[in-house]
Amino acid sequence: MKIYHNPRCRKSRETLAIIEKKGVDVEVIEYLKTPPSVSELTAIIKKLGIEATDLLRKGEAIYKEKFKAKDLSEKEWVEVMVKHPKLIERPIVVKGNKAVLGRPPENVKSLL
Repeated sequence: MKIYHNPRCRKSRETLAIIEKKGVDVEVIEYLKTPPSVSELTAIIKKLGIEATDLLRKGEAIYKEKFKAKDLSEKEWVEVMVKHPKLIERPIVVKGNKAVLGRPPENVKSLL
């Protein structure tokens, strides 16, 4: 199991705590320090069963300033998120061929 984690985010910390409380081995990836590659993020989006734009943090200043009015392709949005990982919604938990967003943190229980 992997969690794409931001330790400054309360929801991310709560999601990680749920996983750890169950005693599950989890690889913690601080995605702001180590962003996923284009292929990794594309695979994660597929596992989540969503569109790339559904994973965007549209409240971030960089989104509002640079990308709000853009009509980009799936691949282009993935490239934007890899280049600006702050735009990736968090936390994302991946287990095998499934993934969930930890919003709310209880969503992770479906993978445990």
